Amino acid sequence: MPATDTLIRLDKTPDEAATPLMRVRDLTVEFRSGRKNWVTAVQNVSFDVAAGESVALVGESGSGKTVSSLAVMGLTGDTGGRISRGSVEFDGRDLVSAPPSDWRALRGTGMGMIFQQPIRSLNPAYTVGDQIAESVRRHLGLDRRAAMARAVEMLDMVQIPRAADRVKEYPHAFSGGMCQRVMIAMVMACNPRLLIADEPTTALDVTVQATILQLLRDLQEQTGVALLFVTHDLGVVAELCERVVVMYAGEVIEDGPVNDVFFAPHHPYTSGLLESIPRPGATGGRRLTAIPGRIPAAGEWPAGCHFHDRCGHAVAGLCDGTHPPLEPTTTGRAARCLRVADLDLRGVTA
Repeated sequence: MPATDTLIRLDKTPDEAATPLMRVRDLTVEFRSGRKNWVTAVQNVSFDVAAGESVALVGESGSGKTVSSLAVMGLTGDTGGRISRGSVEFDGRDLVSAPPSDWRALRGTGMGMIFQQPIRSLNPAYTVGDQIAESVRRHLGLDRRAAMARAVEMLDMVQIPRAADRVKEYPHAFSGGMCQRVMIAMVMACNPRLLIADEPTTALDVTVQATILQLLRDLQEQTGVALLFVTHDLGVVAELCERVVVMYAGEVIEDGPVNDVFFAPHHPYTSGLLESIPRPGATGGRRLTAIPGRIPAAGEWPAGCHFHDRCGHAVAGLCDGTHPPLEPTTTGRAARCLRVADLDLRGVTA
């Protein structure tokens, strides 16, 4: 691949675009607790990401969204976890049964991940150019000079001024927002088909957040890369994503198109999240509604519906005794609630 090549546009036919690039089914991840015990962190998680699609994985801290994203990258073993059940298919191949070498080969050219707090993901002992070039040399087989030229090209693509000079600098010379741009450049340098972004705007000020989000939108338009965006910020989801997967206490509780879910949620937890969003300029003096209690820790989930002890719509003897399945509600939507047919939940209002 010549060093002067720009990002490759991953155009798909309508039939290919409709086929999930990533298909996750019944994913269950456990972490060791003590010498013999394992604690379930996420269970029976299922969702799809189509080629070129933007999907948000949403929930409070502790909901299991980051664990799920690490699992689909094959990285839970690095943190003491394991996939105990389920499948992760990428481009039709199940990765759970694949050897570690296949996972390593796929990271970079198949899928890449942007982590929270990018300064911790960059090695302070190497220049940013060397770190981008290392990834390119490993996955694309370029020589050192071509790989460094690619690093300059990628820094320029993510709008870092004087890219040819700054490629020689170390991470400490970059601000938080610039470090995040470097991480995006590093991940996109090998033309992945799926980009996983785990809270990429955490700890950045509002104006920098906006530029990072715009950069991700631009990258999708330029390359057609699919995006799995992990966040707790529903405002960001509304701007960036087409579909939203809501998680609570280690499981998916709602899935559907963003507009449908935001204006007519089918699960009380989703409605509660939407009710807690501040709305600048809203009239009427309505106070924000907070969800009472807190999310239970892994291994401490209540019997029945995991949300019933915080839910204002729970029915004693039903919600606390029966664990609801994730079932289709309307075309393209699903929810995990025993009372979904009875409830008229409030969503975003104009």
